[in-house]
Amino acid sequence: MQQNKVVNLKLAVLRLDGIVLHPGETFSFWRLVGRPTRHRGFRDGMVLCEGRVVSGLGGGLCQLSNLIYWLALHTELTVVERWRHNYDVFPDSGRTQPFGSGATVSYNYVDLQIRNETSITYQLHLWLTETDLCGEWRSLRPPTYSFEVYEQEHLITHEPWGGYVRHNLIRRRLRNALGEQVGDEPVVENHAIMMYQPFLPPGADGCRAPAVLERQ
Repeated sequence: MQQNKVVNLKLAVLRLDGIVLHPGETFSFWRLVGRPTRHRGFRDGMVLCEGRVVSGLGGGLCQLSNLIYWLALHTELTVVERWRHNYDVFPDSGRTQPFGSGATVSYNYVDLQIRNETSITYQLHLWLTETDLCGEWRSLRPPTYSFEVYEQEHLITHEPWGGYVRHNLIRRRLRNALGEQVGDEPVVENHAIMMYQPFLPPGADGCRAPAVLERQ
């Protein structure tokens, strides 16, 4: 499935690399990639379904939507549709980004859409190396701000039904050209059922989340 995922990513990258997003336009992952079918060369890859790892046609494309979303959070583009993963499948070993900073997609109703509400034209550039999926948003002039994405209020709760749920808030700091912080804004709120047993200190049994984290 890992090799098939690479094939699926290459096919999708061919449809997305070089896309230009003019002011007022909206990027739609599925409108550009299209339906993943065997006729178009897509293969069975890893798909996360209700917390389980299964094989599915076009599997692995979420890695691409995750990347594009993460890149967009570091620009002045506006994310207008993003779906969080409902399950936290893997532990944090090797994690380099905050929990909940990805974007899942499922043809054709779970989409990733990004609107250009600026006066600047952007271009999406994507490529694969032997080991990595890479990308960047380019713009016709230097950005006004730089962004630092971070998590806040991370919490694991032990639910009455016996399982654990993970919560956090994703925020980002805005800095001007001098590196001075000029803003700090919320991005998304995440809740995901954990599919593995969390490590808790002896005697701990989780704690209830504050009210802001109980909203769905």
